[in-house]
Amino acid sequence: MHHRFTPKEHRFVYRIFLFAFDLDELPELHRRLPFFSYNRANLFSFRDRDFFPTAEPLHHPTSGSAGSPPAPPSSGNRNSSIQNLKSRVLAHLVTRGVDLAGGRVVLVTLPRVFGYLFNPVSFYFCYDAAGTCVASLAEVTNTFKEMKPYFLGPETRTASSQSELAAPDSQLTAPSTFALRTPKHFYVSPFSDVDTAFDFTLRAPGERLSIQIDDYVGADRSLTSTLAGPRRALTSARLAWFTLKYPAITLRIIALIHWHAARLWLRRLPWFAKAARPADQRDLYRPHSSLARPASSVAPTAAPSSTRGVPLPATTEAA
Repeated sequence: MHHRFTPKEHRFVYRIFLFAFDLDELPELHRRLPFFSYNRANLFSFRDRDFFPTAEPLHHPTSGSAGSPPAPPSSGNRNSSIQNLKSRVLAHLVTRGVDLAGGRVVLVTLPRVFGYLFNPVSFYFCYDAAGTCVASLAEVTNTFKEMKPYFLGPETRTASSQSELAAPDSQLTAPSTFALRTPKHFYVSPFSDVDTAFDFTLRAPGERLSIQIDDYVGADRSLTSTLAGPRRALTSARLAWFTLKYPAITLRIIALIHWHAARLWLRRLPWFAKAARPADQRDLYRPHSSLARPASSVAPTAAPSSTRGVPLPATTEAA
């Protein structure tokens, strides 16, 4: 569900599905599922290089902000599969004071579908060796393919009433909810200012997934997005059914984002150009060329609102 409150109300609900991948199990899924491949082409294909590109340069024009990662050492190599994805996540957690040795990482996301990838947001839930979810990351991607991770560390964690990943064979049983409000400093939409705030409420996935992301302008909530849905076993039959039920889902998501943006534009919501405030777009990966332009060459037009298609282990079917 996506509900904008200001400057004009706009609401929509779509049913989708996402995967919850235990990153240690990707090779096994590759062997077991004929429609899924790991680092190879297939109907559904998961590639390490598509996520968390911390081996690449960090765009950091000014000092960082709460919830944003520090600039790590980087070789500047755009091949993010120098290490596998879990290795990059674990290395990043160490820089944030979290040692996940012997632990697991569960990524809630979509892989490539028919070779095309777009995830407005992906979520990493990080479990220690005892099975407690001790940290999480929200990796936000805009339509310019820029990516920005937001870190929710142990200090943002509270206990919740539902068990995490409560599968019969799971050792991950300690409940966790992570909550953080942090400056956005990221261009998500032409109808959202970059200096508003994200307010994350991320509940570790169990029999249901429940996630909420709000946008705040000062003390006022301007938009809310929620993901909620039941857990489903990941089988070949379910992948085939979801392919028929939600054809080309990653293309559908990007198309719906542009469709609703067009509707907001037709309703004359104020907007601003991405290149208008490059200095306020920071701590992100794969920066768009617009961030290299002189700010004086762009006529700024400000807008205090946002539109974002936020799309769900296991697979999860969500509304």
